[in-house]
Parts: sequence; structure tokens; C-alpha cells
Amino acid sequence: MAVFCGSRDGNNKLYKKDSKELGRLLAEQNIELVYGGAMVGLMGSVAEGVLENGGNVIGVIPEKLKTVEIMHPGLTKLHVVNTMHERKAMMAELSDAFVALPGGAGTLEEWFEVFTWAQIGYHWKPCALLNTNGYYTPLIDLFDHMISEGFADPHYKDGIIIDDRPKLLIEQLKQYK
Repeated sequence: MAVFCGSRDGNNKLYKKDSKELGRLLAEQNIELVYGGAMVGLMGSVAEGVLENGGNVIGVIPEKLKTVEIMHPGLTKLHVVNTMHERKAMMAELSDAFVALPGGAGTLEEWFEVFTWAQIGYHWKPCALLNTNGYYTPLIDLFDHMISEGFADPHYKDGIIIDDRPKLLIEQLKQYK
């Protein structure tokens, strides 16, 4: 499962708590984490949650970000690639689902790319948002606005798995058809 999230912790302790909890749950359910390869921010927290509970973590980091995002030294496997495009393509290839935790523009860009790919049939993998502390509620409202203005079909929004509880989000992802 690919997880896209911030290289920062954010201002609310719930973000870090939920990211670490998601990691713990992934490990307990033998779901391999694929993520950006950093040890900082929510990226580091989700990876630590998996690793501390005996799970597998695959990191994919561009050469240029090895020192900026501080590459995680203790991963099960780490791929160093040349570009962000290569990072996203490899993460998509290695993953069977995509989840966005709170993050900034990079998180949104990565998640929207795979969500768009699902819309146009490049893959049939589920796309989800962990809506910790209502973080993605404005985005969900934007989806409704895009639909009401005629720029998106309602079934695309209906295809997004959204929950504010890591455990229930994983359960929904596992049931996705």
C-alpha cells in the first residue's frame, strides 16, 4: 500500500498519532508499506509504526531528496531514483492501494496523479484519504463543488475511500472491489 503524506508533523498531534497507528495496523495485517523513503514528518512516523511492529517498508526517494527529506536508514528496502516522476511511477507499480495522510502540495500532487489514473483506467486500485482531524474536509467539499459545476462525475468522488480512523480505512481498502 502506498502512503503519501507530509515531510512535516503538522500542528496537531493527532496527525502524527494517526500516521503511526496506520503503520502499526499495516504491520499487524502484513500489508507492506510503500512510501517516500524519508525519516522526517508523517512519512517517518508511518514508517516507524510499520517497522516497530515487524512489518516491511519499501522507500522510494529521489537522489536530490536524500538529504533534504533525510533518507530513512532502516527500511526493508530502499530505491533511490533520479526524478520525482520515477518515484511516483515506481510507487504506483509496487502498490495495490493509495492513501493520502495530511500533507502539503507534494502529497496532494502524488495522490491526485494516481486518483486521475484510476479515473481514466490506467489502474483499478483504490484511492483513499485519511481525514484526520477533518484535514481533507475542504478537499471533499471541493469535489462536491466540481460535481455541482459539471467538471466531475459523482461516481469519481464515490470511489474515494474516506475515513478519519486508520483501522476502518484499512478495512474499507481491503474490501474494495
